Amino acid sequence: MSRKPVLGVLGFSDGDPEVHLQLKGIVQAQVDAIVDALRADGRIDVLVTDTQVNSVQSAKHLAEEMKKKNVDATLFSYGVFAFPNFSAIAAQNGKGPFLLAANLNPDWPGMVAMLAAGGALHHLGIDHFRVAGDVQQPDVLEQIVTFARCAMVVNSLNGMKYGLFGGRSLGMYSSTVSMQDWQKLFGIDVEHIDQSEIVREAENIPEEEVEKAFRWLTQNVGKIAYNGTTFTPEKLKTQIRHYQATKKLIDENQLDFIGVKCHYEMSRHYCTECLSAAFLNDPYDWDGPKPPCVCACEADSDAALTMEILKLLTDDPVIFMDVRHYDAENDVMVFCNCGSQSTYYAAASDDYKENLAKVTLYPALDIYAGGGCHVNMQTKPGKATIARLCRSEGKYRMVIIPCEFVSMPVEKEAETTKEWPHVFAKLPFDHQIFLNNFDANHCHAVYGNHVDELKMICKMLHIEIDMLEA
Repeated sequence: MSRKPVLGVLGFSDGDPEVHLQLKGIVQAQVDAIVDALRADGRIDVLVTDTQVNSVQSAKHLAEEMKKKNVDATLFSYGVFAFPNFSAIAAQNGKGPFLLAANLNPDWPGMVAMLAAGGALHHLGIDHFRVAGDVQQPDVLEQIVTFARCAMVVNSLNGMKYGLFGGRSLGMYSSTVSMQDWQKLFGIDVEHIDQSEIVREAENIPEEEVEKAFRWLTQNVGKIAYNGTTFTPEKLKTQIRHYQATKKLIDENQLDFIGVKCHYEMSRHYCTECLSAAFLNDPYDWDGPKPPCVCACEADSDAALTMEILKLLTDDPVIFMDVRHYDAENDVMVFCNCGSQSTYYAAASDDYKENLAKVTLYPALDIYAGGGCHVNMQTKPGKATIARLCRSEGKYRMVIIPCEFVSMPVEKEAETTKEWPHVFAKLPFDHQIFLNNFDANHCHAVYGNHVDELKMICKMLHIEIDMLEA
């Protein structure tokens, strides 16, 4: 499970010492109301200072104090008119992103203070967010919680280590990574690891681990369609060894998320990495429950980063999928990745047995001469959000699409590639808008409507938002 967001709260007061003494009770009441409501809600952790900001010195000191406590973000609370220069100084010395919060109270000009502070921050080029209203109102509380959750996502990216197994796959420009850009924009380090390390480590996996996994798959997967040649029990065990080896390399190298090239070195000469891509992204395997580890096929690094953002935001597995076809008769976009996706999406159940019962392991296509299986399922219907980080002349933007996954007769899967996992999705606009504007062959999704959160995350990361809509 992801950790709780940590939000720091600073109360801002008047700069005149005597006036501050008169008003500090009102300032504190506003701070206490926010802190008490958030703690009662329980979704985020809250840290608060012992004193209020009422001078240049206290603005700097208290902001630095909060920053040292490693908060994900800081909320500035305004119950009265507070000198806006205090907010500017606190923002320059504190831990952003910043949320300016004021109660709509006609007795005291907290809203005025928020607007004046916001203007000061914009004068300095400091982006921020605002919320106005009584924290006891559900929508106001939700805005604060959402802000903290989004800040946690952004803060969590900083310091992460991405494992890139292999290089560019199949000539795809949109899958490559700029180490300098990632470090500058997101604070993410990129570790290059040769795919031969997976092969080497696979030879050292204990036989009892392999047999345990093989029994578990045999008992729980709905159908394993061996063909006696390229997909046999021994070849499945080879894929198990590759998965176990990849897990070991993730642990040894302290990797937070990964991408694996696969084609064609692995898929034509050893086996496909489909089993690894499925179960790394899953919240379980034969060893029991586990946190999903984002694994992007074909070493698609912008895919992996998009998936990591979605995972941090939702605490759920994330779908990696190929844009494959538009079914005009049913007005459905068909997404069909070349071999694998998280098995969680087969039934979206917390019980792995329900999910795996709807999974079929098919023999890999003939072009993947190394053999092994593809992981087939049809994604369970539900409201969902598709997202993808794309680049234009080196500048990032995030494409965001609210959609609905729908079910189709299983025979429809044979119209594309029946061996592969399928997602059938209804888009809220004409498919030509998607085809004319989307700049990658891969996209990613989670259940639920997360459009507003992704917009906020993009603003925090200074990334352009590309909402595809009618």
